[in-house]
Amino acid sequence: MDTYYFVAASERFLTEEEPLEEVLRERARDYSEKGKTIDFWLVRQPCFLNAAELKDQTTDMPRPAAAVISTDSSFIDFMKLRLEYVLKGSFNAPSSSVPDPLASELRN
Repeated sequence: MDTYYFVAASERFLTEEEPLEEVLRERARDYSEKGKTIDFWLVRQPCFLNAAELKDQTTDMPRPAAAVISTDSSFIDFMKLRLEYVLKGSFNAPSSSVPDPLASELRN
């Protein structure tokens, strides 16, 4: 089981109002130059937000939501500072409540 870190907000905020695409593209370029494996993902309408252990944190989250998920906690700390108005958290997966950390309600 791995720990995944995330920042989440309304899908509209993350994908339309913030220059998130530019930040993720720059990080992907940096990883490519360094030969690092991508360890971050943008997931629209992520299923993990419905997990029982996150219910208290995500109850007031505007829906539909989106999240940037990573196994790198420092990157998520940076994203929280960069985006400011997002929920920051973590979860373990795969687990009984989160079998696929990157699953989207759009694919179900």
